[in-house]
Amino acid sequence: MSDAAGALERRDSIDGFAAAVMIGLTFSWGFNQVAIKVANVGYNPIFAVLLRSVIACVLVLLWCRLRRIPLFERDGTLGAGILAGVLFGGEFALIFLGLDFTTAARSALMINTMPFWVLIGAHFLLGEHITRLKLAGVALAFCGVFLVFSDKLSVPGPSALWGDLMCLGAGILWAATILVIKGSRLARASAEKTLLYQLSVSALFVVPFVPLAGPALRDVTALATASLLFQAVFIVAFTYVLWFWLMRRYPASGLSSFAFLTPAFGVLCGGFLLGETVTPRIFLALGLIAAGLVLVNRRPRSDIPA
Repeated sequence: MSDAAGALERRDSIDGFAAAVMIGLTFSWGFNQVAIKVANVGYNPIFAVLLRSVIACVLVLLWCRLRRIPLFERDGTLGAGILAGVLFGGEFALIFLGLDFTTAARSALMINTMPFWVLIGAHFLLGEHITRLKLAGVALAFCGVFLVFSDKLSVPGPSALWGDLMCLGAGILWAATILVIKGSRLARASAEKTLLYQLSVSALFVVPFVPLAGPALRDVTALATASLLFQAVFIVAFTYVLWFWLMRRYPASGLSSFAFLTPAFGVLCGGFLLGETVTPRIFLALGLIAAGLVLVNRRPRSDIPA
């Protein structure tokens, strides 16, 4: 690849194309909470994670073979890839299990605390210092999280708190995965190889836990199966490759500035498609988390070109 072509791969700011793609991705990820709830009706949550990973892994491998993307050369990414895969498997095991207990709307808010955990982790691990403005954003977001836990009217049952905590833990593991990728040689690996590490390792990681979540099959229906296939084919095999591709070519902070849209879409999809109770307190929590995300990803005035 020529130097000019290589330079075209990197951007210093978010352009119109990246913005449009991020809006589509965040809607897909918000809607995915609904798809997981529907799939859980027919499949054991951990078994669903396993099936999703295996199906997506096969599809990404076929894509790599078609595009002749090298996957097995020695590039020093094995250790980080295994760690990222374990974190990825843990993240989605917690999401699927959590959505057995809580609503899609509440889980979307918990999971999408990810950017704040990335900010905190990057401060200690990557040397990216937290400014007072970003700290204020974190404070707003965690006020929003407190509101979610305090909102009894939108709680679907007595076990919802455990579901909320699992989804919050999933957000932390998501952030940890991003930090591993950004802070290791995976940052220079192809998006497909990075995703395959996560899919293959996570599939192996969750196998021992399948029996702990009950029978592998529940009330299997065409809708539950379609929801599972939607996640494997579109969400995992397509949108995650696209997400990693964007991460390698655009500033991570700029991409993260769209993160507030995912919980917004998740709350709205849960309310409109699943008929979940969405109270004013949930909307206030969404507003606080969204405001926090805006502050966290706001560029300092000194960095804005005149």
